[in-house]
Amino acid sequence: MPLPPKNVPSAPFTLSACCALSSAFLLFSLEPLVAKRILPWFGGSAAVWSTCLVFYQLTLLIGYLYARLLADRNRRTQAVVHTLFLLTSFALLPIGPSPRWESASPQHPAALIFTMLSASIGLPFVLLSSSSPLLQSWLARDGHPAPYRIFAFSNFAALAALIAYPALGEPLLDLHSQRYLWTALYVLFAGLCSLVAWWFRPVAFSGNQVAREREWILPTRKAAWFALAACSSTLLLAVTNHIDENVAAVPLLWIAPLAIYLLTFVLAFSGSRWYSRALFLRLLAFALGVLGYAIYNVNAIEAVQVSIPIFLAGLFICCLFFHAELYRLRPPASGSTEFYLLIAAGGAAGAVFVGLLAPTLFSGVYELPITLIFAAVLATSLFWQEGRWSIRLLWLAVTACMIAVLQANVHSYNQDALSLRRSFYGSLRVTQSPHAGPEQLRVLFHGTIEHGAQFVWPDERKRATTYYGPDSGIGIVLRECYESPKRVGVVGLGVGTVATYATPGDQFRFYEINPQVVDLAQSLFFYLRQSAAKPTIAVGDARLELQSERSRFDVLAIDAFSGDAIPVHLLTREALRIYLAHLNPGGTLAFHVSNDFLDLSPVVARLAGECGIPAVLVRNHEHSDAAVLAADWVLVTQNLRVLSSEAIRNHSIAIPPRPDLRTWTDDYNNLLQVLKTQQVR
Repeated sequence: MPLPPKNVPSAPFTLSACCALSSAFLLFSLEPLVAKRILPWFGGSAAVWSTCLVFYQLTLLIGYLYARLLADRNRRTQAVVHTLFLLTSFALLPIGPSPRWESASPQHPAALIFTMLSASIGLPFVLLSSSSPLLQSWLARDGHPAPYRIFAFSNFAALAALIAYPALGEPLLDLHSQRYLWTALYVLFAGLCSLVAWWFRPVAFSGNQVAREREWILPTRKAAWFALAACSSTLLLAVTNHIDENVAAVPLLWIAPLAIYLLTFVLAFSGSRWYSRALFLRLLAFALGVLGYAIYNVNAIEAVQVSIPIFLAGLFICCLFFHAELYRLRPPASGSTEFYLLIAAGGAAGAVFVGLLAPTLFSGVYELPITLIFAAVLATSLFWQEGRWSIRLLWLAVTACMIAVLQANVHSYNQDALSLRRSFYGSLRVTQSPHAGPEQLRVLFHGTIEHGAQFVWPDERKRATTYYGPDSGIGIVLRECYESPKRVGVVGLGVGTVATYATPGDQFRFYEINPQVVDLAQSLFFYLRQSAAKPTIAVGDARLELQSERSRFDVLAIDAFSGDAIPVHLLTREALRIYLAHLNPGGTLAFHVSNDFLDLSPVVARLAGECGIPAVLVRNHEHSDAAVLAADWVLVTQNLRVLSSEAIRNHSIAIPPRPDLRTWTDDYNNLLQVLKTQQVR
């Protein structure tokens, strides 16, 4: 950490640096903590995190606006007002939404999340957000020559918090302990921030000085601040969405793009001596070209070891350029609060576009190619001032290439597609193989995850496919272990494949949180229409629906763990108690735990072991000609007919013991502990 010059008191600088570091660390600890707390209340959807990010960006903008308005007041007024707000924020402690929000109706999830977060963490979040620009303003007025370094320190602390939460906080502490630890640290921060607010000398820039320094800042420069921040924010969310939807549904992968975004702020605002515009002219053009090539066809996906580094490296180069340009175009210290306000406004605009507008405006995930066009146009406008026609022609060509990438990307999304849909719960695509015949297949995709498939020809439509083949765990149980009439519950509809195992007199009930999945299963697939059971469907979070029902089942299948956003609340001690309460004597719980990146079978086995119930892992082989995929099902039951079934024994695999694994509860889970890192491919 650089020391202040000798003619400036060191105590205010040291206290300011500590205050900035603690505020940023608390801010980026609060974000995942609160998102994890409310995740079960909205079905564990990945969109919960995206919506929270939009809220955080908008609240950051409010915090910077507060700092901008407060900075124009005299120092004594600033100290009084800020201290009073800090004391008022204690009314929202301990931090986090109260359980009363859990029962709120999620008909409009994004609006409800915004309301909930505003009421429960809004004021502390605003005050933490305002710390960095306020401290820089106070340092500038106290004569410190380099207040912008505080912004680099803040982003470094934010990066540390982002890494520390999944690595230390989440594995070691349950949510209850995290909330109270965070609350205690926030109280200490409030005391430190109040001390800093009263420490500085009550001096201010003269009105004429401020006016003169702000007068030369042209509107075009302010527009550049906004555009650069907006482009980097949009690129961050667009790359994250694209990786999750079209590259690999890797849990916790969202941490890597956000860490890169913060790291580039740290590097850019640490100083500009390393920044060469001529070098970045070439690097940026190369990065945009590589990213454009990587996304022009969503059906052509490279191995994870290749594609993920490409996207992360491209994000790093682009964000480092945008943030270095922000630092190059920074105003004098007296204009820092306005500078940060426009940066926050740009960041919020990018988050709103990707998080709220894009799912409404687009049927496919088109944000990334659109953002690449935005980046190329922005770079063209910045480098146009160089005055060299070779540079101008280069960037005009790059922009034209990015427009062509968007056209190719849209075309590839629509190729063989019968339906493209998006909602709060993600993007859905139904494709159909182009050549008619007995092998013609219709498939439902959620991003890159296959959620069900069906042969189109009438004679083939009743064949169970994908994870539900005749030799799968659920297939064997429904075919051989329970006679009709049987009652079957299924958490997760997909295309309704399980309904093909119904016989006359059976009752099948599905639980599905995404209404669009229900519509597609009923309109474009035939399993539900042709089922002998005439299945019923409950739309909503399965756990909440089961809590409100008295239904009982012979078999209850939990099929919701194939993607990147694991609905952990369906895999906890409390959830298991609900499932067992809905089972008939001799009933079976069937957990579908097929996942390329998580080993969930030990989690289920530990939950079952606590209740003294055997757990058996059943794995079938893949049969590509029959469109059957290899699938892992953990059967939790005391039914001897199931446990002694020859088919079950032939396909069963021992669940490896995990004595280090702690039982998952509504307050505790640890995805890092069950990651299959060796299987990333």
